[in-house]
Amino acid sequence: MRTATTMSLTSASGFIVFLLSVTVVQGQNGWGVTYATTQICALKGSTVDMSCTYTYPQWINNWKTTVEKTFWFINSDIKPVDLKTKSEYKGRVYYSYKKNDCFVRISDLRQSDSAQYQFSFMTNQPGGRYTGSPGVTLTVTAHPDLQVHVTRSSSCRNSNCVQVELRCHSSCRLPDNYKYTWFKNRQKIHSQTSSSYSTSFSSEDTVSCAVKLGSEMFSSPPVFAPTVPSVSFSPSGEIIEGSSVTLTCTSDANPPVTKYTWYKRGKNQLQSRGEGQQFVLSFINSSDSGSYSCQTENSLGLKMSEYVYINVKYPPRLPSVSVSPSGQIVEGSSVTLTCTSDANPPVTKYTWYKEDEDSPKASGQNFTITDFRSEHSGNYYCEAQNSRGRQNSTSHLVTVSERTTFIMNIIRLALVFLLLIPLIFLTLQIRMKKTQTINTELKPPETIELDNFQSYENEHVQHREERRLTGGRRPDETSSDVEVSCT
Repeated sequence: MRTATTMSLTSASGFIVFLLSVTVVQGQNGWGVTYATTQICALKGSTVDMSCTYTYPQWINNWKTTVEKTFWFINSDIKPVDLKTKSEYKGRVYYSYKKNDCFVRISDLRQSDSAQYQFSFMTNQPGGRYTGSPGVTLTVTAHPDLQVHVTRSSSCRNSNCVQVELRCHSSCRLPDNYKYTWFKNRQKIHSQTSSSYSTSFSSEDTVSCAVKLGSEMFSSPPVFAPTVPSVSFSPSGEIIEGSSVTLTCTSDANPPVTKYTWYKRGKNQLQSRGEGQQFVLSFINSSDSGSYSCQTENSLGLKMSEYVYINVKYPPRLPSVSVSPSGQIVEGSSVTLTCTSDANPPVTKYTWYKEDEDSPKASGQNFTITDFRSEHSGNYYCEAQNSRGRQNSTSHLVTVSERTTFIMNIIRLALVFLLLIPLIFLTLQIRMKKTQTINTELKPPETIELDNFQSYENEHVQHREERRLTGGRRPDETSSDVEVSCT
């Protein structure tokens, strides 16, 4: 087998057909068919030419070979039928007869004409029929399917810009010398007519290419950097701790987005969390709450999405209890217990209990006992509750100080005694008044003048001395008053 590469362009009635020619020769013992091309792409309504050459032995067993019939057919036919005789090709097929040349032209192409075509010839030799295989594959399309292929060459000085090499490509290969039209931001670039175009490209630019085939202009879709991405998450609605949440990033771009990067906003910087169009939090917890965004990138630039806030709901954490004042409590003083618990949504109800008692003591985040007694001593705990659940704190012991109680009892007794003194004094005064009243009725009271007290005292001392000297008699007593005893 011998192969070669050629390019042919056939024009008929203003329509253009493009041939990717790879010459193929098939044969054995001098028999063979060589096709000018094995693949042809043509536009609907245009005209296509398919050509080949064929060979055969001039003499076989001293018998000169002559060609009796040549024709083209579709290899899908069960029995080869001359293309010209098929009703769907009537009036649209033309053969050219030249020695050893095989040529067919099909005009007014239809998309139904897409098929594999083969050439066959018959000779006067016994069994002297030969068909060239595999033949020519014809594809008829209504659109050249132009696409702009992008190759990123370098970055511009401007961080929002890249230098790119663009190439206009068609599913039907166009000849290298064909004229193209380029558009940047919908404005025609008059200086560019080749299939390639080098330019600087910002994230807001669009570029497309076009070709004119016959009277019709065909354009490619524009190429552009990613649009601002949008972020969605599922399941939608309330996100519960422990569940699985999937974030999805969507952005339009041509060429398509090649890289998705997920970020979570931290206090001072962005935290990279992963890559891929979807980001899954398989067992989400409260620390995953926050603002998330995704960045999309292709060869022409990148874009960052707006932030989406993920709010993870969870029941109250283990509550903590604080007591003010701390330590042992002075009996009779005021004591405040405070319950604190982290929860999302926030705790909506606090309930206070005393250990070994079923009924609650109070409700609210703060529980105050204004006159603390020894019977108030014991273990207290609180229950925190929100829409996701409830949680009890550990018990907290609150007691009255024994030393303080003893002192307080002494103080109380002293206060009672001080309160009783005026009462006792008042009672004594009343009794004294009653006694004075009785004495006044029985005997007039003697009045002793304080100024004569000293002279009275001196006289009393003198009389006592005289009695001692006289044997106990007063000086004014007579002897007759003395009793004498004789023995």
